[in-house]
Amino acid sequence: MGDPQTAAMGLGSLLAELSAFGLAIGFSPIHIGLLLLLLLGPKPLQRGGWFVVGWLITAALAVILLLTVGHGLLLSMDKGTSHRTGLDLIAAGVLLGLGLKELLGTKEESGPPGWTSKLESFCAMPLPLLLGISGLLEVASPDDLFLFAKTAGSLLSADLPHSQELLATGLFSLVSGALLLAPLLGLLVVGKERVLPLLESGKSWLFAKGDLLVGLVSIALAIYLGWQGIEGLQA
Repeated sequence: MGDPQTAAMGLGSLLAELSAFGLAIGFSPIHIGLLLLLLLGPKPLQRGGWFVVGWLITAALAVILLLTVGHGLLLSMDKGTSHRTGLDLIAAGVLLGLGLKELLGTKEESGPPGWTSKLESFCAMPLPLLLGISGLLEVASPDDLFLFAKTAGSLLSADLPHSQELLATGLFSLVSGALLLAPLLGLLVVGKERVLPLLESGKSWLFAKGDLLVGLVSIALAIYLGWQGIEGLQA
């Protein structure tokens, strides 16, 4: 029987890693911008609430699907294995490329990023179509796919019982949606009239600084995953 203190430290490290991946995925300027526009528009709680629920369900299903595939293929994700080391190094390269692209792009752009002009047309879509496109965007980008895969890989390497895997997946989903839940809960608790100025200023700030922060977060994760991959090669 393992040392309870060691097991607790291992679980804490796992949850911290999952939380970091969740926050990185959750910092999506497109989705946060869409939510802010929904909250500033008609039926804000209904449309914004379903939008956030769609995000949480998509995040959980993506990890569950990857876990199912990993268990079915008996993939080993222990440190030093080829699967985990390869995933770490490839993800580090993709995230580094994305981060540099975002940082260099912000220096060249004088106005708001190009994606901001498309958000109004997205918000005008019927809610089911909007939720479908939002879910596809959530898992479509290569960096998010690698982060979902890393999340599933960390859970596979922990070799948890299925019930604990599901609980950890639920926690990851909630953390990944924290940046969306915050303005929605603020609107629900405080009220639209009092939160409206904050939503407007938050939208303006996001459109001005979102790409820069995405670039910095991507580079930080690339350094971490690159370090993990190098450690794996040495193991």
